[in-house]
Amino acid sequence: MTPLLPPETVLSSLESAPQVAPPVEFSVLDASVPLERATWVQLWESWPDREVMAHPEFVRLFAKDGQQVLAAAGRGREGGALYPFIRRPLEAEPWCPSGVSGCDLSTAYGYSGPFGWDLNAEETRSFWSQFDRWAREKDVVTSFARLSVFPEDLLPFDGDVTVNSPNIVRNLELSDEELWSDYLPKVRQNVRRALSRGCELQVDADGSRMEEFHHIYTATMTRRNASSYYFFKREFFETILQKLQGHCAFFHVVHEGKVVSSELVLLSRRHAYFFLGGTLAESFELRPNDFLQHETFRWCRDAGKHALVLGGGYRGSEGLLKYKRSFAPRGEVPFKVGMKTYAAALSERLVQERRAWEASRGVEWNPQADYFPAYRSD
Repeated sequence: MTPLLPPETVLSSLESAPQVAPPVEFSVLDASVPLERATWVQLWESWPDREVMAHPEFVRLFAKDGQQVLAAAGRGREGGALYPFIRRPLEAEPWCPSGVSGCDLSTAYGYSGPFGWDLNAEETRSFWSQFDRWAREKDVVTSFARLSVFPEDLLPFDGDVTVNSPNIVRNLELSDEELWSDYLPKVRQNVRRALSRGCELQVDADGSRMEEFHHIYTATMTRRNASSYYFFKREFFETILQKLQGHCAFFHVVHEGKVVSSELVLLSRRHAYFFLGGTLAESFELRPNDFLQHETFRWCRDAGKHALVLGGGYRGSEGLLKYKRSFAPRGEVPFKVGMKTYAAALSERLVQERRAWEASRGVEWNPQADYFPAYRSD
C-alpha cells in the first residue's frame, strides 16, 4: 500500500507543480493606450476577413466622453478572437444612485462580434471563461452585442441570442447578367431610367464632394424624421475618411454635374456595407438611388467583395425593408443580438432607480418590453 503523504507535503507539491497555460492567450485591450491599440490592430490585420467594424477607429466613433473603447482579444494555436466593445460607466448616468461603480458593455453601431477565426471548441470555451472572469472582476452588469450577419465570422455568443430584425444581403458572386436578372423588374426599369437621363456613378475615396454628401444626408434624415442620433456632423464623416482610409468610400450619383444621391460604403476584405447616405427629394424622378445601388454592387464585386449588406428597416419602416429586398429577393437574413446579465439584482435595481429619477422630473417612465438593458430604455 502506498503511504499517504502529509497534507503539507501535498500542498507543497501542488504549489510547485507547473501551471498549465489556458488554450487561448487572453487580454483586454484599450484603444486609448498606444501599445494596446497597436496590438489590437496587429491582431485585426492577422485576421483573414478584417471586418472594418472591428477596427478600433470604427468603435471610437461611437464612444462618448468618459467611455472606454476596448476589445477582448484571444490568440489560439492557429487563429484568434476579437470582441470590440464600449465600456460605459454607470456612475455617469444621472439616474444611477451614488455608490454604484459598475458598468455595462455594448458594441458599436452596426455589425460586430465577438468575431473568431480558426479556433477549436476548447479554445472558444477558454476565451469565454477568461472573458467572464474579467467581466465579473470589472463589475460588469450587462453586455449587449449587435452581431454580424455572417455567422461564419462569429464566435458563438456566451449569453442569450435573439433575432432583432431581418436584414438584406446582396450576394455579389454573380456575373453582370445574373445580378441584373436577380432584381425585381421595377429595379431594372429604374436603372434604365437613370441611365437614359444621364446619371453617372462617381467613386470618391478622399471626400472631395463631402459638402454635397453631407447636405444630402442631412436633408434625408430630416425628411424621414430620424432621431437626433442620426444627425451626424460633417466632422464624423471626415474622421471616418481619415482613420479608416482604404476601408471606406463615397459612391455618388452625378446628374448634370450635381450630386443627387450618395452613400458612404464601408469596405472589409470580403464584405461591403451601405452605411449612411441619402437622395435629394427633387431628384426622385431620375431614380438615382436604384442606379447607385446597382453600380455599387458591380464596383464592389470587381473589387473582390463577396457580398454587400444593405441593412434592414427601422421601427415602422417596412417600406424601406421592402425597397431593399427588391435588390436581393432571396437575400433576407436574420440580424441577431447577444445579451448577457452578470448582476441581475443590480440590473433590476437600476430599473427602479431610473423610474424614480424620471418621476422626480415629472416623467412617467417604463422600459420598452424588448429593450436591453432595460434600465437604458428610451
